[in-house]
Order: sequence, then C-alpha cells, then structure tokens
Amino acid sequence: MKNKFTQKPITFIDLFAGIGGIRIAFERAGGECVFTSEWDEPCKIMYEANFGEMPYGDITKVAAQDIPDHDILTGGFPCQSFSIIGHGKGFADTRGTLFFDVERILKEKQPRAFLLENVKQLVSHDKGRTFKVILEKLEDLGYFVHYKVLNGLDFGVPQKRERIMIVGFKENHPFEFPKNGGETKTLADILEPDNKIDKKHFLSDYFRDKLARRLKEQNKKLTSRPVVLHENKGGNIGIHQYSCALRANGSYNYLTVNGERRLTPREMLRLQGFPDTFKMVVPDTQVRKQAGNSVVIPKIEAVARAMIQAMKMRPQSKPSQVDLFDDEEKIEKIYAH
Repeated sequence: MKNKFTQKPITFIDLFAGIGGIRIAFERAGGECVFTSEWDEPCKIMYEANFGEMPYGDITKVAAQDIPDHDILTGGFPCQSFSIIGHGKGFADTRGTLFFDVERILKEKQPRAFLLENVKQLVSHDKGRTFKVILEKLEDLGYFVHYKVLNGLDFGVPQKRERIMIVGFKENHPFEFPKNGGETKTLADILEPDNKIDKKHFLSDYFRDKLARRLKEQNKKLTSRPVVLHENKGGNIGIHQYSCALRANGSYNYLTVNGERRLTPREMLRLQGFPDTFKMVVPDTQVRKQAGNSVVIPKIEAVARAMIQAMKMRPQSKPSQVDLFDDEEKIEKIYAH
C-alpha cells in the first residue's frame, strides 16, 4: 500500500536539450522530466536512443500553453546573436535570441523555479547591458534571481569549463550556489589506454612533428603524463593536467592528449560527466559536436539539488542576491574561483 503522504517528485522541462545532459542531472537529483525540446536532428536521435522518447522540435513553433505544467524550467539557451542596442525597447532588445522563448514560457506557465546556463561572456557582453536586460526581464516576471559563474573543475570533472548559472524562484527561498561537488576524477580516469584507441584519432607524423617543434620553440616539455595540450588562437601551447573547455566544432583540433592523439568521442562525453552507458548512435563528428555543446552534468546536478532543497524551505523577506549593476566593477563578483 502506497503512503498517501509520499511527496510527488519535482517536475521539470528540458529546453534546448541537446543530448540530455541537464535531464540526467535533474533526474539524479530526484526530478521528473515532463517535456523536452530540441531542434537538431542528430541530437534528437541521440536523445531518443538514451531516454526512449523523441524531443519536440523547434521550440519557437511550440505554443506555451501546450507545454505541460512543471515546477522547474531548465535550459542552456543559445546566445550567439545577443546584440543590445539600448534600454527602453523591452524584449525587442533580445528578440533575436531564443531567450524570448524562455520568457514567453515562463510568463505562460509560471513555474516555481528555473535554471538557465550560458557562456560566461554573457555577463560582460556589451559592458554588462545584455545581462542586465535579461535579469530585468526575469525579475519583471516575478522571480527572485541568483547568478554565478561556476567552473567544471570544482565539480569533479577534469575540464576547465566556466559557465554562468542563472537560477530564479517565484518565492524568495534562501539559496546559495554550491561551491563544489561530484566525485573527483582525473585525466587518468577519463582517458582510454592508447592501445585501445582507433588509429584514426592519432596525429599524423606531420602534425606530431609540427607540435613537437612548437613546444621546443616555446621551451616547453612534457614532464608528466597524462596531460592535455591546448593550443590557443595565438599559437601558444598550454600543458595541463585537465582539459580546457570542449567546443562544439573545434575540440578535435586544438586539444591533444600527450601531444600524440586527439580526444575520442567517449572521452569527450566523460569530460562532461556522461556515464559510459550513454549510447553513441550517430557519427563521431556529431558526437564531438554534441559533447562540446553539452553541460558538465555533476555541476548541474549540484545546482539542481541546491534548488530543490531551497524550494522546501520557508521564503525569506528580502532578496539575497547582490545587485550587480549599481557599480560596473561588481561584474567580477559573480565569478567563482
């Protein structure tokens, strides 16, 4: 006989879902997904293979009233086209982005909370004006908003991936972002043995020799293994015991393991915290792109747990988030180090 007092699980929707990193995190935290949206076909194929359901397509074509009721809206909304011209135009300032769809769904469905994830550059874009408009829109919808840049390195994965986390509650629940979390893994835990790697992932003699020459020119040596070499746009090569942030289209070319090979798709998924049971059913080129666009799952899970715990607590009388914009220098205060 079921206990009639058993609490219902927190429900959430998964917007701009990619291959489901945020869903995994929230399900681990005890949440139940009731709606998913993703427009990219290879991502939808991966999502269906791993979750047993096909996401709805383009969110811009989904009526907000057709989305199921939910407790938490989640999404890593794209922001490539942010261009703030000025104040006073309301949402016309960000209509060129999919943030507009986040706003209309929040307005229609009024969930208890939301979690949005984005690149950290969003904070300083257009001298902070872009981010200010976003915060104002969220607050105008009646949400108490919290925000902070968190690094994947602090949440168990060997990947330096800094992202802005924006959390909002309909009631002013006491909330603090977690400082760390997740089981700590090293590169040695992530990387596969070279003798089990397909030869296609190894550098050609030409590129390996070219990399060796650049290291010599920069007076750099590999003193330990395993390491990941990161070559930036200026040609400077960094040697790290972690991976720099994966990118949707560039990770395969600018990150190398011990200067000898590139990361495999499975290794890239591991760097984001995906389990090895996660199925890869599309070509490697697509998996690399998907991994680069995804999220650090243990970091999202830590935030999800903090959110759900906060929602169980009595609301506060006053906002707890520092006002970022009464002084431009305060922008730096949201970065977690």
